[in-house]
Amino acid sequence: MFLPKVDAPYCQPLNIVILVRTNVKTLARTHAVLFSTDLNLSYDKLIDYYSLRFQIEFNFRDAKQFWGLEDFMNVGKTAVTNAANLAFFMVNVSHILLSHFRKFNPDFSIIDLKAWFRGYKYVEETIKLLPEKPDPVLMANIFHRVTNLGRIHQTIQGYTNRD
Repeated sequence: MFLPKVDAPYCQPLNIVILVRTNVKTLARTHAVLFSTDLNLSYDKLIDYYSLRFQIEFNFRDAKQFWGLEDFMNVGKTAVTNAANLAFFMVNVSHILLSHFRKFNPDFSIIDLKAWFRGYKYVEETIKLLPEKPDPVLMANIFHRVTNLGRIHQTIQGYTNRD
């Protein structure tokens, strides 16, 4: 096979870190290659910087996908700033709440979180319409059933996530 000679107009030394991960059960290996033009950057700092970069990207994804960063119809500088700040604030709040829920359900997601709070609000508003509050056991069952509606990862019966 013939490969043409390519002159690289931007030749520059790179700081490269290669991460190799091995699954101890299957011995399958994966590689990640990290690059930097900062030749004085230590390998652990380079790994930290990449981790932070990906966390920022995941926060943007969550803000767009779940908290309306893409959906707002504002054009004024203050309105855009407020909408973006609110979306990122909700990302931070949701991650704190997820850490609590994941103690009991490790697969709990943001969609589950939104469905849980929506269901909780529906139950609260419905209970206000009743002449008397139901007994605590029935209330716990109602909260459990309604907050599981629309969720991807259901919780076990008897736990209402209200702790």
